[in-house]
Amino acid sequence: MTLAPEITAALADVSLDAPWPLIERFTTLRREHPDDVKTAADEIVARLQAHGVPVEVHVPELFLSLPGKASISTGTQSFRAKPMAMSVPFPSGITAPLAYVPARYARNADEMFTKGFVSDEEIDVRGKIVLSEGFGMPGKVAYFEQRGALAMIAVNPGRNAHWGICTTVWGTPDLRDLPRKPKIGVVAVSNPDGSALIEMAKAGKQVTLTSEVTEGWFPSPVPVVTIPGTDEPESFVLLHGHYDSWDYGIGDNAVGDATMLEVARVLWQHRANLKRSVRIAWWPGHSTGRYAGSTWFADHFAIDLYEHCIAQVNCDSPGCRWATEFIDVSLMEEAQAFCGRVIRDVADKELKGERPHQAGDYSFNNIGISSFFMLSSTMKHEHREKLGYYAVGGCGANIEWHTEEDLIHIADRDILLRDMKVYLAAVMGAANDVVAPFNFRATLEGFRKTLDTYEAPLDGLFTFTDARRAIDELDATLQAFGVHACKVAALPIGDERTRRSNRAIRRMARLLVPVNYTRGPEFFHDPAETTPPLPDLAVALGAREMSAWDRGFLRTHLMRGQNRLVAALRDARRTLERAMA
Repeated sequence: MTLAPEITAALADVSLDAPWPLIERFTTLRREHPDDVKTAADEIVARLQAHGVPVEVHVPELFLSLPGKASISTGTQSFRAKPMAMSVPFPSGITAPLAYVPARYARNADEMFTKGFVSDEEIDVRGKIVLSEGFGMPGKVAYFEQRGALAMIAVNPGRNAHWGICTTVWGTPDLRDLPRKPKIGVVAVSNPDGSALIEMAKAGKQVTLTSEVTEGWFPSPVPVVTIPGTDEPESFVLLHGHYDSWDYGIGDNAVGDATMLEVARVLWQHRANLKRSVRIAWWPGHSTGRYAGSTWFADHFAIDLYEHCIAQVNCDSPGCRWATEFIDVSLMEEAQAFCGRVIRDVADKELKGERPHQAGDYSFNNIGISSFFMLSSTMKHEHREKLGYYAVGGCGANIEWHTEEDLIHIADRDILLRDMKVYLAAVMGAANDVVAPFNFRATLEGFRKTLDTYEAPLDGLFTFTDARRAIDELDATLQAFGVHACKVAALPIGDERTRRSNRAIRRMARLLVPVNYTRGPEFFHDPAETTPPLPDLAVALGAREMSAWDRGFLRTHLMRGQNRLVAALRDARRTLERAMA
């Protein structure tokens, strides 16, 4: 891929002159409390306006959870702790015995959101305060809550405890979500303090846990820039990231806020060369509302997103210290080739993509939008191992993530400038390509591999013959559509044949993304838990451990899951056939 001249011209205007002062300002502004978040929004808006970029500010009321102080004490010792957002507070303290349940620290982001590798020992945690290694993440919290614990102390792996949020509920809860809101107290402690508490637990001690958490509805500004395209303005690429943070949050996510500011400034300057529109949004409520800002936007602009959004592009933690590589980059399979070309052309690096985690601000899967990026660049695995770092969820793998040490030294000016250019080229390329640059044949190849994995343990109990046939039929149609798209690519973007082809590609995403990333219905939000590929069929992996009785229910489940997949595949094939007619 050779960059188009208009993209090359835009990249030449990228600099740190406008965005770096925003990072410096955010080093003086904690962005947890809604008052400080409003101040941060005002800073972003003022800088956009200073560069002549028009910006609209929505102010929804979001349901947020604001952690305060916490401590764990015995008769002679006291340990500092950080309460997790959405946990049950104990402002007057709760006293109970400790129960230590050993666990292995997460090796990657997916493991962080599960209960993790908890000891299989039958340890009675009822009426006790559980102590276990790891982060206070939703899967583990829900596991101990179900077993009757009063509270949980998460022993973090480093010398700093990490802030976070412990609910599986994605965004502001609806009535179906509310029962999943955590019902136990959850705090995090550092590894040294956790080690001391583990010894107390082994000695049969009890502790008093005190925690403060304030919950409620808070006005939360959502700045949105719309840069209209010249040829097909109703269609748009959505670039977005959060501007609230834990503490000063420079690596997570002041650098992302600065990147979006610069992309907005440059695209506005080059708007005459933008074929389709670009929207750029800054979210509140990411940290204290489990992506409440992006979820609000997905809810309130759902139909516009459903009908017109080409792709959503998340911007979180670019340009961090030592983050030289583009490995473990979140993207959907249909975007792999396009993103690889952009990164190769702009950064002279090779891309190693991975399946997006059910995390970040990926609040658009249930609408069915092709997506790429979340955490972009990161440090080499060898460098991380040399430093002795453990897995975290941002900051380019720097372990200052979600701590008071996520300060300006985490940002790297040269890497940030490079990453800004990658984001700009990717967004502008997706908006300007005559035919949307997504290869769904790669998605289908992923489906085939997933079905192979799921069918192996079934030992003939059930086969995915119907799904494989539908995949092959759609793949053949996609090959023909590829020939058609090459012809359409020579036409103007506004030509009705081009529009029809791009509508078909968007419809492909609306059909295939949900069956691959969601269990819930359209326009609702799945829990913040790891979602396996083709999740309706993933239960097949447990077939060999099931009784003959339960395998009958499994067969029924797989039939229904396959029906959902086959219907989506056939609808996608018919969509393409109509587009080529």
